[in-house]
Amino acid sequence: MNNTRVMLAALCGLSIGFTTNAGATGSEPGTKAAKDVDVISREVLFGNPERASFQASPDGKFVSWLAPKDGVLNVYVAPIDHIEADDAVTNDDYRGIRQYFWAENGTHIIYMQDKGGDENFHAFSVNLKTGERIELTPFEGARAQIQQTSKLFPNHILIGVNNRDPQLFDIYKVDVTTGERELVFENSGYLGFNTDDHFNVRFAARYEADGSVSYFEVDGDTVKDEIYLNVPSADALTTQIVGFNTEGDKLYIIDSRTGNTAALFVRDMNTGQTDMLYEHPKADISGAMGNPKTGEVEAVAANYLRTEWKILDDAVAGDLKYLRTVQDGDISITSRVKDDTLWTVAYVHDDGPVEYYTYDRTAKQAEYIFSNRPELENKPLAKMHPTVIESRDGLNLVSYLTLPVWTDTDGDARPEEALPMVLLVHGGPWARDQWGYNSMHQWLSNRGYAVLSVNYRGSTGFGKDFINASNFEWAGKMHDDLIDAVNWAEAEGIADPDRVAIMGGSYGGYATLVGLTFTPDTFACGVDIVGPSSLVTLLNSIPPYWKPAMELFNQRVGNLSTEEGRELLESRSPLNFIEKIKKPLLIAQGANDPRVKQSEADQIVHAMTEKNIPVTYILFPDEGHGFARPENSMAFNAAAEAFLAEHIGGRYEPIDDDIEGSTMQVPTGADEVPGLKDALGDK
Repeated sequence: MNNTRVMLAALCGLSIGFTTNAGATGSEPGTKAAKDVDVISREVLFGNPERASFQASPDGKFVSWLAPKDGVLNVYVAPIDHIEADDAVTNDDYRGIRQYFWAENGTHIIYMQDKGGDENFHAFSVNLKTGERIELTPFEGARAQIQQTSKLFPNHILIGVNNRDPQLFDIYKVDVTTGERELVFENSGYLGFNTDDHFNVRFAARYEADGSVSYFEVDGDTVKDEIYLNVPSADALTTQIVGFNTEGDKLYIIDSRTGNTAALFVRDMNTGQTDMLYEHPKADISGAMGNPKTGEVEAVAANYLRTEWKILDDAVAGDLKYLRTVQDGDISITSRVKDDTLWTVAYVHDDGPVEYYTYDRTAKQAEYIFSNRPELENKPLAKMHPTVIESRDGLNLVSYLTLPVWTDTDGDARPEEALPMVLLVHGGPWARDQWGYNSMHQWLSNRGYAVLSVNYRGSTGFGKDFINASNFEWAGKMHDDLIDAVNWAEAEGIADPDRVAIMGGSYGGYATLVGLTFTPDTFACGVDIVGPSSLVTLLNSIPPYWKPAMELFNQRVGNLSTEEGRELLESRSPLNFIEKIKKPLLIAQGANDPRVKQSEADQIVHAMTEKNIPVTYILFPDEGHGFARPENSMAFNAAAEAFLAEHIGGRYEPIDDDIEGSTMQVPTGADEVPGLKDALGDK
């Protein structure tokens, strides 16, 4: 596992778990056919999945999944031949568990949990025989991240923890059965490490002053002085060491230095011979299937419009060919047992729940187990249409459009008349939108809106040129891409120009604030979720463990340490242009957010109220960078739905009791959202 890659992927990313409950059917839009389509309740769309994250134990004797226990997500385990005899093996009673995996010994489950959304994740192990729970990283205020698991050490894992220095992660070998820890490598200033199945630290990575990333070989406790691999700044987000095979003599690298898209290479560590295994012409490598015995890559995935698999080893060719005949969704292999006789498989659909199967490789037979949200199976869900929109300067923006089912009866992705539209902007910005079931798309389209998600420049997965085109373009050309997409939707007769909303979280929240300040006549309203209002204050308050990657922001967003850089950041900060806001704005924030601090919301709300500019501000004191507790996300979605209906005219379920059980606070603007003030009562 490459923690350098994990860390870069997390920077400014967004993870929001929207979960809500249903109210009564509300008003209907003018389209006559809409009355014949049921309003899908928020509880069905956003409530906890019935079962999700399906995996098999390493020995293939058990299967596991996440499911609600008393309304809170926990890990369940059952014998593979007696799935109905399931039992909850964890007992979280507040936020829910979302990250877990099997220890290689097959007797312990490992899961990660933070407090109140602070992202200081701790690792826990649970003994399935005794029920004993051990906290593996009991360091208050520290953050843990899984570095490596290995079948060669079934009772141990490598964990990175920043308990000694909040900026740096030291590597520990931890016994999951006892909690005993042994320091393997003390970090003296590196971004991250690459380790192998023998639990050797093989490479250390660091950012250089020019924005490049250098990898250094590690010999025991010593990092060698000579650079083993240098990745120029232009390739830093598309090139990284992935890991090793089981023997440790083959190194896998995803590398864009020889082209535009990131291809998969393998290097013989004994001879230095390096060979390209696969390169997609339009998309970066996005995933891989490794043999559980040898650790060697057998197939790779790339995602342009949808996920495509390329077979590298004929040993799995027949398996994947057969699995494609079972369902027509995009395939994901969620686990493979040690002897490789059994796989667990997920099929992703755009208009239905994720479906989980077990696959017996010997019998060449897949068996349906369950779907993650069976209540969706008979609901009027809409198709998601991949489309490519050309930007004003000629870039291809891979986008996804969803329309209300009653407006697109012929399936041509064009409504019979222009609709109110929500431009739903993803976070990151170094992330992407992709095809598949999307609760937000289904929710908003069911309410009568066209929904458009755009992979604006800077989104990942489309090659380094596309990412590099976003350098120093926050609120610049990155925003132009969003405006170009809106103009395209209006020209195609999809969007009513007078009823377009912009909505998103993290960078998407920032884009919302940019939309209402830099292009105030384009949008009818905006919904900002945990978005920064000032790039200066954002970069001055990043989590300490992002500091080793500060050069990433300097090279791509703006450099706080130079006058020119600070001027650029100030000129791209919505906080400095609030007087231009003339359309309704809803802001939602978690008080414990470590990435986008509460102060980012507080300062723009304060500035707007000082100038008597209306704004609605929703705050959750027990949330972070997104809303994980179902009660809180239920409350937020209820308010957002009423807000959108008020300003761009879709149908909605009244808020009613959806605030109950949440910690929602509304410091200002409750009366701007229909029903919110009454629903809050004495809260």
